[in-house]
Order: sequence, then structure tokens, then C-alpha cells
Amino acid sequence: MRPTTRGDSPRCTCNSLVSTLAAVRDNLTAFELQHAGEISALPDDFARQFKEAKTGLAGLKLPAEPQGQKKIGNCKLPEGVCFLKSSLALLQKM
Repeated sequence: MRPTTRGDSPRCTCNSLVSTLAAVRDNLTAFELQHAGEISALPDDFARQFKEAKTGLAGLKLPAEPQGQKKIGNCKLPEGVCFLKSSLALLQKM
């Protein structure tokens, strides 16, 4: 699977994508503000990767009117399972 690049639309267009991406963007901004000194002292490769991650997240185009995909039958994951929410929960526990 190829990585999503700036300007690409994600495959999932549900409410969970919008809320999860908003939380990740907010957390990344807070992290950047809280750790600005450490980030500026990172080796070039790490600083570049951090910048690429932030730029990639900022560049994702989100649906203007997201819908609950499970409710309309488009999401094939079992009830209570969402890779986006699970991934965010894992990151938050770290």
C-alpha cells in the first residue's frame, strides 16, 4: 500500500476519521509547543521526518460532510472495531 501524500483523500470518510485526525493534529501541535527546544535540537533526519509527518497530516483532505459509514453499511469492520480509534488510543497510552 502506498503512503498517502499531500492532497490525497483518505480511503475512509467517516466521522471517526474527522474526529481522530482533529485529535492527532491538536496533540501534535501541543507536543510541538511543549517540546520546541528538543525538536529544534533533533538530528536532521529526525527533524525532517517530524516535519514530513506534520505536513502530511495537515495535507489530508477531509470530507465536507462525513457520515457514519457503519450506519449506512459501507464499513465492513465488526461493530465496535475502528482502526483509526484503536490506533489513536494506542498512541495516547504510550
